[in-house]
Amino acid sequence: MQEVLIAGFGGQGIMSLGQLLTYAGMAEGKQVSWMPSYGPEQRGGAANCSVVLADGEDIGSPIVSEPDAAIVMNAPSLDKFEPAVRQGGFLVVNSSLSGRPAGRSDITVLEIPATELAGEMGNARVAGMIALGALVELTGMVSLQSLVDSLPKVLKAQLVPLNVEALGRGQTLAREGAPARAR
Repeated sequence: MQEVLIAGFGGQGIMSLGQLLTYAGMAEGKQVSWMPSYGPEQRGGAANCSVVLADGEDIGSPIVSEPDAAIVMNAPSLDKFEPAVRQGGFLVVNSSLSGRPAGRSDITVLEIPATELAGEMGNARVAGMIALGALVELTGMVSLQSLVDSLPKVLKAQLVPLNVEALGRGQTLAREGAPARAR
């Protein structure tokens, strides 16, 4: 069983990333759960979601308190969720908005300037897809192809090609150790 937490602020596509990971897990025959959590603000407030993926075992609870892996897209999310990642787990950090490097040495940390890279691709809204591509490459929790095949369930058709490119960019960055650091 793999427990994942994805966190940032409203407008970063946090919920869509979680839904995409959930659909990819279902496509691979896994048991899945997805649970969103929103701050009280209409836009720009805290947003996170939990995804649980299980191979052949029942999921007891959709609540994730000690994730095996996390994506954090901004500084408040890094501060709040970095300590929660299980020892030996994985943390992908959007270093464009994190405000500081991650401090843990007992987990694999991959820092990617996802917002900057997404801007170079022409749309800052794909920053999360870059991070998700990297996380999937690091963990193998689902295949990149399952994510790609699931994109039309989450996004409008005209957005799929750019998001496929963003997932691939994240995968490549993870393979190369990213522009910052993986430890």
